[in-house]
Amino acid sequence: MNFFKSFLTIAAAASLFLTAVPASAQAVKNVVLVHGAWVDASGWKPVAEYLIKDGFNVTMVQEPETSFQDDVAAAKRVLDLQDGPTLLVGHSYGGSIITEAGVHPKVVGLVYVAAHAPDVGEDEGALGRKTPSVLAKTEGAIMKTPDGYTYLNPSMFPKLFAPDLPRERAEFAARSQVLAAASVFSTPLTAAAWKTKPSWGIVAGNDQIINPDLERWYYSRAKSQTTEIKGASHSVYESHPKEVAQIIAEAARKVPRQ
Repeated sequence: MNFFKSFLTIAAAASLFLTAVPASAQAVKNVVLVHGAWVDASGWKPVAEYLIKDGFNVTMVQEPETSFQDDVAAAKRVLDLQDGPTLLVGHSYGGSIITEAGVHPKVVGLVYVAAHAPDVGEDEGALGRKTPSVLAKTEGAIMKTPDGYTYLNPSMFPKLFAPDLPRERAEFAARSQVLAAASVFSTPLTAAAWKTKPSWGIVAGNDQIINPDLERWYYSRAKSQTTEIKGASHSVYESHPKEVAQIIAEAARKVPRQ
């Protein structure tokens, strides 16, 4: 009888232990997407749709591109609204934003999508000049307003930014650009979240805006789990949304739980 009672006590304790584990290991279900320069968050729509169907809570940041500080503040404002552990995703210049904003306590992992990932004291403009892209070598591609805002020459946008998107979509993006303050590309970072948080990186194999070699270097330095999408343009998040969403979902499932 005593043996039987002891068995029941041990079984009950084991049952409580097993049911307690999932409660203390909260799954990452929140994903925050940060867009890059000259575009807005609407480009994330195809990726967001896949993630939402997969059960994720997805929020897009609409940063103003008026200054690096303003853009980081916009990302942190959205992170404050999340209800638990969050995966932070950035495209292009958005990579600099998530690198700085990713120190937020709710962020448990980072995903770089054809993105910059500078270190503290670095800025993406200087790094880009060391490993120039097709864009950097194309005269007249980057235009500037008298008050210091930049945009991509609309006639060159489809070829440089989105050659693998339908022409109508690329032209619409060219006509709906968010002008970016030139200073956003030359502001040194004061934090580098990839130093303390796990990261994933997507290389766009045919990127004309950021040299793919620079993307590879960033991700290697950050020890990111890296995937290359062959032939993809800088608009990889729109031209290959399923693949991008799958990588984000995989990162959310693999990131260490809190």
